[in-house]
Amino acid sequence: MDMYIKLTKSKKYTYVQVVEGYRVGEKVKHKVILNLGRVDKLKEDASWEGVLGRLAQALELKNIFDINKSKATETVNWGYLVYKKLWRKFKLHETLSNIRDNGKTSFDLDNACFLMVIQHLLNPRSKLGTYNQQKFYSGYKEVDLNHLYRSLDVLCKNKEAIEKHVFDMNRDLFDMKVDVVFYDVTTFHFESVMKDGLRNFGYSKNCKFNEVQVVLGLFVDCEGRPVGYELFPGNTFDSKTLDNALDGLEKRFGVRNVIIVADRGINSKLNLKSIVDRGYNYIVASRIKNMGKTVQEKIFDQKGYSDLGSDGSRYKVLPYLNNQKNGPNQFTIKENLIITYSLKRAKKDNADRQRLLEKAEHLLSNKSLIKSGKKRGGKKYLKETNETDYVLDVEAILKDSKFDGYYGIQTSDQNLSVEKILNAYHTLWKIEESFRVMKSTLEVRPIFHWTEDRIKGHFVVCFLSFLLERTLEFDLLNNGIRASTADIRSALQSMQFTEIEYGETKYLLTQAQNELVEKILKTMQIKLPKNSIPKGKFDMDKFIS
Repeated sequence: MDMYIKLTKSKKYTYVQVVEGYRVGEKVKHKVILNLGRVDKLKEDASWEGVLGRLAQALELKNIFDINKSKATETVNWGYLVYKKLWRKFKLHETLSNIRDNGKTSFDLDNACFLMVIQHLLNPRSKLGTYNQQKFYSGYKEVDLNHLYRSLDVLCKNKEAIEKHVFDMNRDLFDMKVDVVFYDVTTFHFESVMKDGLRNFGYSKNCKFNEVQVVLGLFVDCEGRPVGYELFPGNTFDSKTLDNALDGLEKRFGVRNVIIVADRGINSKLNLKSIVDRGYNYIVASRIKNMGKTVQEKIFDQKGYSDLGSDGSRYKVLPYLNNQKNGPNQFTIKENLIITYSLKRAKKDNADRQRLLEKAEHLLSNKSLIKSGKKRGGKKYLKETNETDYVLDVEAILKDSKFDGYYGIQTSDQNLSVEKILNAYHTLWKIEESFRVMKSTLEVRPIFHWTEDRIKGHFVVCFLSFLLERTLEFDLLNNGIRASTADIRSALQSMQFTEIEYGETKYLLTQAQNELVEKILKTMQIKLPKNSIPKGKFDMDKFIS
């Protein structure tokens, strides 16, 4: 990291220190390398003039760094301007201004929304924290706290219009291909047990079963960029979200001829029929352990397998009729069932089962820990012999072991090659990564809002934040620059000015930048600011134009 000289005020004295920046996780902190002493004492030392002179020369601040006229420094961020340029590239300032003009909003909606987005991207915190932090962004027009809250209500009401605008801009800017769309579901919980129409108890993917939650279904394209999302009450099962989400995909975006790629949670017969009825196709993970005996015999029959790679992996394609025989909605969907086998997966499946068996053994030795309910975790391999006693379910263990290394994928598009099907499904990690980014780096959680509209507005902010971050990441990758979300955030956080007040004038001193910052600026076609700039002469808008 970089070292620089810093003036620090403590009580009635100002001290001169040499400090070095260092990183702890995603945060940049400072440690004091050398204390030069109190300014009032240093003024008595003739050599001090020479030190300041060399410092001024290095910073191109000739003849202005006079200790008798300078005051303690303040640090402000200008890295947010990278996202401001992307914000304008997507013309979000225009669509939000139109929303304001067409509604009853009188305040600067664009300014308030962008502040929430950059705070979310660079240092997530509550709206009150965002309001208190806004002076950290150099040259940012001040936003009233009430305007932040009111903006969430406006975003909630205009969520679909904003999504449609983003979709159209993605298509125009990047020629976004949506012939394959990835869909997955996750949950976001609240530190609360108070449920309402949106927040409710349900199966938590974060194991927060004692707290209310909401369910989010997200569509992304082949590059991992967001296409759209839907929020559902917290007690909605994964398989129940897809139909409503597809309504939005079709009505708002007019997307046709799409292949939906999704994991097992979406694989219900009615979901698959809904996809086909809309004229779409699907590629989904198959529940081969639940399939009939005839199909399983074909899976284990080694005849018909073809080599998939040099590591001994192989595949087989089975024509399959997916039948819904019960109830009024009887139907048949013609599918291809692609079965793959790999030794690497077999070892992983076996290791996963061994961990569950260890948990099962622990439960048997502590039977008071065994609770009624669904058989998850180690309880999966326990069998109840009577109301109070359990033993290992040897039959279940042997049955599972037969499937070690096998994996199934179903598709309704019988014209797709095996290679395209496997590539599309293996790309599903991009949406899983998207959720990891939203949950960790962008910190959708914790959610500090309690009214339904403001919770929904908060997720619009998260969606826009995710859009900008993913776009920057994608632009860097196109220029041969691989950088994680955490690396990008750290780089933008480090793009700071040190404000020095000299007499009646304030100057912005540009801190030294690391290699990633330079690459980001080059990719975004933004010039590095001069080493020193009179504060009133730095035009933020012209800087990113």
